Amino acid sequence: MSSTKKAKDHGRPPEARRHLSFDPLVKRIRQRAEAIPDTRARRCEFSLPDAIMSAFAMFSLKDPSLLAFDKRRNDANIRNLYQVEQVPSDTHLREMLDPVAHQQFYPMYNDVFRAIQRGKALRRFVFHEGCYLLSVDGTQYFRSEKVHCSSCLSSTDPRGKVTYSHQFLGAAIVHPDMRTVLPFAPEPIIKQDGNNKNDCERNGAKRLLERIRREHPHLPLIVVEDGLASNAPHIRLLKELNMHFLLVAKPDDHRHLFQEVTKAIDEDRYTTISWYPEDRPEVLCEIGFVLDVPLNQGNPDLRVNFLCYTEYGANAELLLQISWVTDLEITTDNACHLVRGGRARWKIENETFNTLKNQGYHVEHNFGHGKENLSVVFLMLMVLAFLIDQTQELCCGQFQAVLQKAGSRRYLWDCLRSHFRHFRFASMWHLYEVMLHDRAKELPAPGLSLHRYACCRPPPLIYPVLT
Repeated sequence: MSSTKKAKDHGRPPEARRHLSFDPLVKRIRQRAEAIPDTRARRCEFSLPDAIMSAFAMFSLKDPSLLAFDKRRNDANIRNLYQVEQVPSDTHLREMLDPVAHQQFYPMYNDVFRAIQRGKALRRFVFHEGCYLLSVDGTQYFRSEKVHCSSCLSSTDPRGKVTYSHQFLGAAIVHPDMRTVLPFAPEPIIKQDGNNKNDCERNGAKRLLERIRREHPHLPLIVVEDGLASNAPHIRLLKELNMHFLLVAKPDDHRHLFQEVTKAIDEDRYTTISWYPEDRPEVLCEIGFVLDVPLNQGNPDLRVNFLCYTEYGANAELLLQISWVTDLEITTDNACHLVRGGRARWKIENETFNTLKNQGYHVEHNFGHGKENLSVVFLMLMVLAFLIDQTQELCCGQFQAVLQKAGSRRYLWDCLRSHFRHFRFASMWHLYEVMLHDRAKELPAPGLSLHRYACCRPPPLIYPVLT
């Protein structure tokens, strides 16, 4: 192949799953950004799509603050890799994004998800009878006694001190055997328009699940959630949405249910499986289940299947016990499999929230709070950047190779920012290619050859020997 042909191919991934690499995905996000209506009464020199893509670039590059990102305003790589014509200043960026409604970003997530489906990559997440595990949980990402906006939740302590906060409900498709997760657009838990009362996780879950079913009407899902979700109204909602469920159930919250389980044990209707794991021969593992029991006394018509996993140590010491209610059929053949699915709920904590908080995304940093929607808009773009990274980790061989070479996400982000700062690239694929093969090290400093630099170095300092 000629050098001219090689130059033209810079930054082009191979045909296989090309649409799931960084550059095509960002191009699609830019197209969606251009479709978001600009409601500003007075237009300025910066466009709203440029502001959206600039904020996305900040989270994609894992810059720790808007001030750090502001130093990239004249960087040609922003134009090449993130399709930004002109980067707004940090003040303009906050002012332009504050009035944008967070619902405007939902189509960006859907475009990425459908690209994953089209590339057949979603098949790897199939867990049980063609269904996918959807792990749902909430977390807080902002808290202050001074800074607040009209959407903030508020709480007052007995001394009258008011604390403001932001929370969101996260949902991601997970699999027990995979570290990669595929997050949906988060659902902010905020004060709703025209309502002075605080929002809550239960209302947020209703909005989130209804939106997911509306956007993906035929996606077969098994919802895994914590003990707050194993109540009659929520289970009825899941049934209405044609979603299966595997929900944690605790004895203190379901006394009547556990009484029915005890009754089933006495009547010999409770099936038990036990074994000693090879890697922990001192631990006795036990799975028990019973079918068709009432959820609680107030809803005798709502029947569920009960599943319990227990670990015992020496002298029958109880080490761990987790129980679930589900509408899935439990058998001796699939009980262990379903337990693994129930325990995969933690992936929304470990592989999602923990990554956003501790792996360079800075979700708990206040990039700018605004007066209306800015905090939530930044959250939407940050999780979108996380989704793009997870998609690359799942589908892009070049990204996988670079991540393996770096050894950790944090070191990968550090190397990426360093290359981004010092060299010009045609595309993100081009940048990954240079990082993977250490091609930046082959270049001498501009204007000075390595040989001349070696000749110009001052002699080493000689320190006197002290006697």
